[in-house]
Amino acid sequence: MEEGAVIWRQANGEVLRLLAGVPLVEIDGGVIAEITLQAGEGVDFILDDGDDNAEEATTEEMEDQTVAFWQNWARQSTYRGRWREMVNRSALALKLMTSRKHGSIVAAATFGLPETPGGSRNWDYRATWIRDASFTVYALMRLGYRDEAMAFNDWIGQRASACDAGGGLKIMYAIDGGEVPNEASLEHLHGYGGATPVRVGNNAAEQFQLDIYGELLDSIYLSNKYGHAISHDHWEGVRKVVEFVCDHWEDPDAGIWEMRREPQEFLHSRLMCWVAVDRGIRLATKRSLAAPFSKWHDVRNDIYEDIWKNFWNEEKGHFVQTKGGDTLDASLLLMPLVRFVSATDPRWLSTLTAIGDQLADDGVVHRYRSNDGLDGEEGAFSACSFWYAECLARAGDTKKARRVFESVLNYANHLGLYAEEFDTKAQLAGNFPQAFTHLALISAAFYLDRELDDRNSQEWRP
Repeated sequence: MEEGAVIWRQANGEVLRLLAGVPLVEIDGGVIAEITLQAGEGVDFILDDGDDNAEEATTEEMEDQTVAFWQNWARQSTYRGRWREMVNRSALALKLMTSRKHGSIVAAATFGLPETPGGSRNWDYRATWIRDASFTVYALMRLGYRDEAMAFNDWIGQRASACDAGGGLKIMYAIDGGEVPNEASLEHLHGYGGATPVRVGNNAAEQFQLDIYGELLDSIYLSNKYGHAISHDHWEGVRKVVEFVCDHWEDPDAGIWEMRREPQEFLHSRLMCWVAVDRGIRLATKRSLAAPFSKWHDVRNDIYEDIWKNFWNEEKGHFVQTKGGDTLDASLLLMPLVRFVSATDPRWLSTLTAIGDQLADDGVVHRYRSNDGLDGEEGAFSACSFWYAECLARAGDTKKARRVFESVLNYANHLGLYAEEFDTKAQLAGNFPQAFTHLALISAAFYLDRELDDRNSQEWRP
């Protein structure tokens, strides 16, 4: 490439800006570039949106502008803790997965990257999951990025306002708020490492998952607590959503992990129904909004009692994944994080110990050990590993929490990025980068920093 070469728009304003001096060839009525490269040579292509008013610029100028933009954005972070580089890398990854036009946030920018080498656990994550995006808002707000958080809050408010007559929502949407395409297999392609089938679209979009309502309401509550007050129309949508939860919280569902088998009654789903009603009550109280408080209080109490009665296994001595079951699930780690149970409650501590014994391996944590109805084996789930570290810190075991947290930090790639899972050798597996993982990292870093600072100040206090 000629240094400082000027790039320009094609005469018809379409397709590409091309490097000066590159010959054009017309094929079937379209103009394309004909480029021949020798060994060691390279050429840059710059894609644009066909804006005729865009200014011409050299590649060096564009690169400088890009670097300046990202440096300025990263500088706005309010995080000043021990793991600033990794937290900022996570924030940059989340920003890159945020739609500037719509305000929505994709779960990952990829598809066809398998959870196991050559395996069939091979999904398309290029959509906005209510769950993942709602957690992301919390992480961005913690870092001081209110514009991105408010933009998503507007987007999700529109989804709540447009929910069906009964208050139901889909678990995921296209980035513009439309439908996610039906799942299809691209038989002519192999994924990374030869994985088949390569899927586009996602049939999980049609699953019934109750936990999304809790994550949604928590996101809206926090956005209102630290940002703009909710509009009347959006509050009407929220009321319908809370009413939906009041009517359906006892229903079986597919759960947070989107298991493709018969619906069950999951503790995590029940927990997040409690969160949905609780945050609805808090938001209405804080903003003096109209709500059926008596009904909502009764439902919140009923869910609370149901969890303690039906999801605690006395014989095992810990909470369990499903109603009346006996197996563990790493999503239980959210119980103290959403403030359902004290982080030092004896029953919770016994559950945390069981998760460490049965689901954790050198810091990395598996979602579950039970059959999920799919072929192949599960890897360790990256986000759960950071949840585990945060729970340890909240329980007061900061030494172990820091060891686990920094151990998982070592498993990032050279850019500080994570995929969805770790394989048996702690190599990255699944779609990449994964928003869920990076937001969990940010939350754990914040809390662990605070606990370590508090302990240090107490140790040195005269």
